Amino acid sequence: MKALIIDDEKKARQVLHILVEENCPKITQILEADNLLSGVELIKKESPNIVFLDIEMPEHSGLEILNFIEKEVYNFEIIFTTAYSEYAIQAFQLSAIDYLLKPVRPNQVKEAVDKAIAFLGNSQINKRLSELRESLQNANFKKIGLPNADGIKFVNFNEIISLEADGMYTKVSTVNDSTILVSKPLKFFVDLLQNMKTFYRPHRSFLINLMYIKEYIKKDGGYILMESDKTISISKDKKDEFLTIVQNI
Repeated sequence: MKALIIDDEKKARQVLHILVEENCPKITQILEADNLLSGVELIKKESPNIVFLDIEMPEHSGLEILNFIEKEVYNFEIIFTTAYSEYAIQAFQLSAIDYLLKPVRPNQVKEAVDKAIAFLGNSQINKRLSELRESLQNANFKKIGLPNADGIKFVNFNEIISLEADGMYTKVSTVNDSTILVSKPLKFFVDLLQNMKTFYRPHRSFLINLMYIKEYIKKDGGYILMESDKTISISKDKKDEFLTIVQNI
C-alpha cells in the first residue's frame, strides 16, 4: 500500500514519514512532495492509496487538490495535516474528513490510517471535500457527514430526530424514517453538537433534536415521545431541566 505526503515543510514531511513507517505496517511505500502541484503529478503517476495533505501551503492550499485531478483519479483517501483552530477542526469532523493536528502524534497517525484504509474504495472524496470547503467558509454549518457501512451519508442537522448510543456506534434517526448506524460513539456527537441549541441530552444514551418532540408523558417515571414515535428515556437528574427547557421553546 502506498502513501504520499504533501507538505511544503521538509521537517514536517520527515517527522510524518517516520511516524507512518513506524506505526503503519500496511503502508509499504511512502512518497513525498513539497507542493500541491508536484503532489498531484505523483498521484497521477503513482496512484497512492492514502494522501497526507497539508492545508496551508504557498501558491495552492491543500483544499484545492480536486481542482487539479479528474474524477476518475479519485481513488485515494485524504488525511489532512493542519494546525487549524478548534473552529476549523469542527468543520473537518462535520464533513467526516480525517485530519492530524500538528504536532502529529504516533497514535493519531495509526488511527487515521486505519480509518482511511477502512474507507478505501468508497471514499466519496469529492462530496466530502465540497462539504469541508463550505463548512470552512460558513460558520452556520448545515450538514454533518455520517460514516456508515456504505460510505458517508450527509444529513442536514434539521433532519436528525435523535441519536442513540449503541456501544461504540450511534444509531441516528432521521425524518425520512431511516436509521443510520454510524461508526462513532454518542460522546463524539455530544461534543460536536454542544453549541447547537436544538440538540439536548436527556439521558446518557440519547441525544435528541428538540424540534421533533411530540409529547412528554408523565407515567412510568416520565419519558419523551418523538415525532418518529420513538420513546426516549429521561434521567432523574435531567427531568426538571428538561421541563424548563421545553416550557420555554
